[in-house]
Amino acid sequence: MQHNVLILDFGSQYTQLIARRVRELNIFCEIFPYNNFPSDLSSYKAVILGGSPFSVRGEDAPHPDLSQIRGKLPMLAVCYGAQYLSHFSGGEVAASNTREYGRANLSYIKENEVFFEGVSPNSQVWMSHSDSIKALPTNGVKLASTHDVEFAAYKIEGETTYAIQYHPEVYHSTEGKQMLENFLVKIAHVPQNFTPGAFVEEIVAEMKEKIGNDKVVLGLSGGVDSTVAAVLLHKAIGKNLYCIFVNNGLLRKNEFQSVLDQYEGMGLNVKGVDASQRFYDALAGVSDPELKRKAIGNAFIEVFDDESHQIEDVTWLAQGTIYPDVIESVSVKGPSATIKSHHNVGGLPDYMKLKIVEPLRMLFKDEVRRVGATLGIDPELLGRHPFPGPGLSIRILGDITLEKVQILQDVDKVFIDGLKSWGLYDKVWQAGAILLPVNSVGVMGDERTYEKVVALRAVESTDGMTADWVHLPYDFLMKVSNDIINKVKGVNRVVYDISSKPPATIEWE
Repeated sequence: MQHNVLILDFGSQYTQLIARRVRELNIFCEIFPYNNFPSDLSSYKAVILGGSPFSVRGEDAPHPDLSQIRGKLPMLAVCYGAQYLSHFSGGEVAASNTREYGRANLSYIKENEVFFEGVSPNSQVWMSHSDSIKALPTNGVKLASTHDVEFAAYKIEGETTYAIQYHPEVYHSTEGKQMLENFLVKIAHVPQNFTPGAFVEEIVAEMKEKIGNDKVVLGLSGGVDSTVAAVLLHKAIGKNLYCIFVNNGLLRKNEFQSVLDQYEGMGLNVKGVDASQRFYDALAGVSDPELKRKAIGNAFIEVFDDESHQIEDVTWLAQGTIYPDVIESVSVKGPSATIKSHHNVGGLPDYMKLKIVEPLRMLFKDEVRRVGATLGIDPELLGRHPFPGPGLSIRILGDITLEKVQILQDVDKVFIDGLKSWGLYDKVWQAGAILLPVNSVGVMGDERTYEKVVALRAVESTDGMTADWVHLPYDFLMKVSNDIINKVKGVNRVVYDISSKPPATIEWE
């Protein structure tokens, strides 16, 4: 994979947004922890230092080793990075009288600076820090100010080093993307060659070289990620790809057969395996969401181990892991904390001798869809909402029983079918229903009921890293609520989740 831009993560929740903005410029980038990045930087064209919840004045402040970067590669330091360069290079950082958080406007921009080409006077930026730079580092030159922050941006003479105290990656920095483009393209001269077509060409060649004539087994789920991974691998190794679609008993209603039908005619070698009871047994009595994920992950591995033994000389296990899975499952001192584990991240047990191949590991979800379109995959399949690997198990709060699964499958079908019939499905990133571990009092036909409560969830997003709840029409919510209560036995109350990510996650577990 091309290694054009290195982003160092100091724990900011905005770090992933920096990567998104850089990718939108058709520039490939990677995020690494500040204390664990590649020693060989010869293939990188530029480095970006991200923000951090830490203060550079604190004893626990992250200290990156910039000896192979500063003065050798173009570098953009954002927020914490800008303060770090100042504080440890002859400048001064002090606590602000008030926390500088939210919208601000540039009141001064140095003339004839490439970094600010095409940027409007008084351009809005987004601040998020409690410290502020009071004196520039050695050889620092002020490039921009706001009404409250004198050194909002600076550069260091004699180096291709730029620093800003605001966040250009967030939506509220209205011309932040232009500033990133100015730095990466006009200053650092990074090529804008990361396109879906280029990715397909490069990853297919890489897979051919990596796998050779070996056999690969891939778990298909019917979702976008595993499907695109399968088509990419099929393009690279053809008949040596063996696809397995496992019914874990936690799929949507009738999904097992409908997905198998969907793959028919795509040229993929797909085998359906009904392992529902195996998963129910593994989940018996388990309520903790992390233990559910681990139980399901282990059961998947066991199924694949059994099936792979039926394929002579299989060497590799392919997975549809994507970049947010990787980011959310990595935790080191400093960078973003682990939010949840993912069943397809983290390797295989010693007894399973298959090597892992992950062709989509470096892509965000929207990029996966664009790659799929380049490969000619059916738009209806590419437009499917994401569905969690652990399936409905993490949408059933508490322990798993067949009765609960069947209730939730029926509720989910009413909700999803309703979105489609009202023309709302394609306007939603992801939707589903959650079965809550509480009963509620109700009245049906003059009789008192004490039945289950379900929550409906619908969010809009670009890549799943952040998400807002969708303002579904009240008439639709009223109709779908009535349909669920009237058609699904065991449910007498429906609520709608209006939480965004962050602070909530898309799934409840």
